[in-house]
Amino acid sequence: MTGVCGCCGALRPRYKRLVDNIFPEDPEDGLVKANMEKLTFYALSAPEKLDRIGAYLSERLSRDVARHRYGYVCIAMEALDQLLMACHCQSINLFVESFLKMVRKLLEADKPNLQILGTNSFVKFANIEEDTPSYHRSYDFFVSRFSEMCHSSYEDPDIRTKIRMAGIKGLQGVVRKTVNDELQANIWDPQHMDKIVPSLLFNLQSGEGTESRSPSPLQSSKKEKESPAELTERCFRELLGRAAYGNIKNAVTPVLMHLDNHSLWEGKTFAVRCFKIIMYSIQSQHSHLVIQQLLGHLDANSKSSATVRAGIVEVLLEAAAIAASGSVGPTVLEVFNTLLRHLRLSVDYELTGSYECTNIGTKIIKEHEERQLQEAVIRTIGSFANTLPTYQRSEVMLFIMGKIPIPGMHPTLPSTGSGPEGNRMIQVMLLKSLRQVTCGFQTTNMLTALPNSFLDPLLSFALQEDAEIRLLVLEILVSLIDRHDNLPKFSTISIISDISVLKLKVDKCSRQDNLFMKKHAQHLYRHIYLCCKEQSSVRPHFEKLYSLLALISMELANEEVVVDLIRVALALQDLALSSEEMLPVYNRCAVHALSSAYLNLISQLTTVPAFCQHVHEVIEMRQKESPYLLPEDVFIENPKIPKTLEKLEGELLFQQAKITEVLGGSGYNTERLATPYVPQFTDEDRLSKRKSIGETISLQVEVESRNSPEKEEVNENIKIYNTHRHIWLCSPVDSVGVEEQEKERRRQVVEKFQKAPFEEIAAHCGARATMLQSKLNQIFEITIRPPPSPSGTITSSYGQTQSRSVPVYEMKFPDLCVY
Repeated sequence: MTGVCGCCGALRPRYKRLVDNIFPEDPEDGLVKANMEKLTFYALSAPEKLDRIGAYLSERLSRDVARHRYGYVCIAMEALDQLLMACHCQSINLFVESFLKMVRKLLEADKPNLQILGTNSFVKFANIEEDTPSYHRSYDFFVSRFSEMCHSSYEDPDIRTKIRMAGIKGLQGVVRKTVNDELQANIWDPQHMDKIVPSLLFNLQSGEGTESRSPSPLQSSKKEKESPAELTERCFRELLGRAAYGNIKNAVTPVLMHLDNHSLWEGKTFAVRCFKIIMYSIQSQHSHLVIQQLLGHLDANSKSSATVRAGIVEVLLEAAAIAASGSVGPTVLEVFNTLLRHLRLSVDYELTGSYECTNIGTKIIKEHEERQLQEAVIRTIGSFANTLPTYQRSEVMLFIMGKIPIPGMHPTLPSTGSGPEGNRMIQVMLLKSLRQVTCGFQTTNMLTALPNSFLDPLLSFALQEDAEIRLLVLEILVSLIDRHDNLPKFSTISIISDISVLKLKVDKCSRQDNLFMKKHAQHLYRHIYLCCKEQSSVRPHFEKLYSLLALISMELANEEVVVDLIRVALALQDLALSSEEMLPVYNRCAVHALSSAYLNLISQLTTVPAFCQHVHEVIEMRQKESPYLLPEDVFIENPKIPKTLEKLEGELLFQQAKITEVLGGSGYNTERLATPYVPQFTDEDRLSKRKSIGETISLQVEVESRNSPEKEEVNENIKIYNTHRHIWLCSPVDSVGVEEQEKERRRQVVEKFQKAPFEEIAAHCGARATMLQSKLNQIFEITIRPPPSPSGTITSSYGQTQSRSVPVYEMKFPDLCVY
């Protein structure tokens, strides 16, 4: 029998004998290395036998697994690994099928050690670059099995950790093997991503306390022991780093679904961490795709709780900060439109107190949560704006301005029963958003960056009675004008004896700035003056007004602007002295303090010694006798002001004649300086404020009176004024006299219609209507009357002569009228 067995053994194929020889009698001795070298040499010499070697090894491994001979199982897998590393011929595909069959066998086993052994072999295989493609290989089982291992709940925590780490490594191997091979199954399909991504996030969440270590993707790990969370983060970064343009959506959607299903938006921390990894790992040119998906998810959750929406918005905020200029992508305004829509939606929810939800019916709103959401949306708008170039930021500013309801200019936006309070809240929220957008805004050409369509509605808000809205407008104006970061140096109002300590950055006013001021200066001055006139103005308003005056002086000032600013400051002093204005004592003192602080600043900027001396003398006198007229006693927590303000005169006041004299000696326009500043009232006041119906009607009648036939002299004056105004806009001719005359004329007209009896106003309107009707009758008579008849005229029964009508075919037409 021994001879027969030996004879049969000799008749076995050589590859089987070589495979059998690598297994020792005692599995603890390990692989027989000498015989393994012979097997490897044989496989390289006869590659056509490689598939048979693999099939035989697979057969032996299956038999050893079934018999629980795990030592021989390890030897078989080691032999397979070595053959894979050594052989790269065209026949390797058939060998790989046997190899994957064995790996699958190990992964299906109940023993954790076999699962880990199979995973390690698969990872080694995944790192091999095959020379020939495979058309029929499938990795669906491995994706499912490795994902299942990532969620292992084995009792022993150490073994559970090893199984989970093996599952993560297996998923990493599947991605590496398939992501760059177009002939393989597409790993980016939703059916695979819906298993891979949640498995990674599950393990990432278990180590939520550890921060993301580095913003760079594909970072190689250290030799130290890694936790499942650290390994997951590295694998997740690698997966995202390999994602092409068309695969971003499939990779991010499972992340959004996982955060929804496990209510992870409300905590914000984990959601922010996930998207930080995503934004740092994907290619920068694809960042806007992630932003768009987040915006779409925000729309899908419009009926969710405020905490969920706030969590999504916070993630958007962090993502926009990371993505820099590529975050918004091609649809810039759509991003801001979505955010503004949710801001408006939050205001509506806050006002109504509840909203209808399809799943749970009516849901009660928590006001403080909606406020937190609104602040988050405003911060996110600012974060997006900071990534945009100047020209796009200007477009966004115009876009937001177009969304703000302005009575008489922009229609009130529809709302679910919000009413006037809703419009006010929307105005506040959108102005806060606009303030965020303008932070850090710098442009070399103010004229093009801030057109009339933006400045006119913005300045109209400066005339609102609402103190909060006026303050927001001033903050926006200050941000727009500050181009050299001088604003922090004027955050508080004070008398500075030497402004050189401030180290101000002052550049020469450019031609574009001159044009901008020539076009908009009077509007700015008027709104500064009228803001000081408001009784509801408080300390922050005056501080921003001081900042605005100071920044105009440094950013946009030429000689003409400096003269006008001094006139405005002196007009503010007159405003505080006027008994006609019913200003509180604090406001009068605040206006005096504002005027003195600004004149102190502008006198040092002009560097005219006599001007500086006059301002210094007045300030010294106030310090001795009336310190409540200086900012140090007014703009403090507990203002030191008297109960009543006595009449001020003499050395306590800045003298316009004195200032005109000293500046005239330095070449400034004395005629303009000597003319007191009077704000120009326009229809904008009527549209913005509408304090009473009487004021609205009087302004309306004033406009009508310009076109009245009874006011030919007034019409003539207006024509002359328009001609002069056109010349002034086109050339640097001084137009102060004409402007002042026109202002005086307007004041008289307004005063007349405010004080005149109702009967007189009604008679005037009736006379105008009669005159208009007579003119219309004349026009109709000319256009409707038939042409004269050759037969002469006829007399009607009323004694009026009428032209006899002639048939059309008998009429004589000129040659040019006949075709």
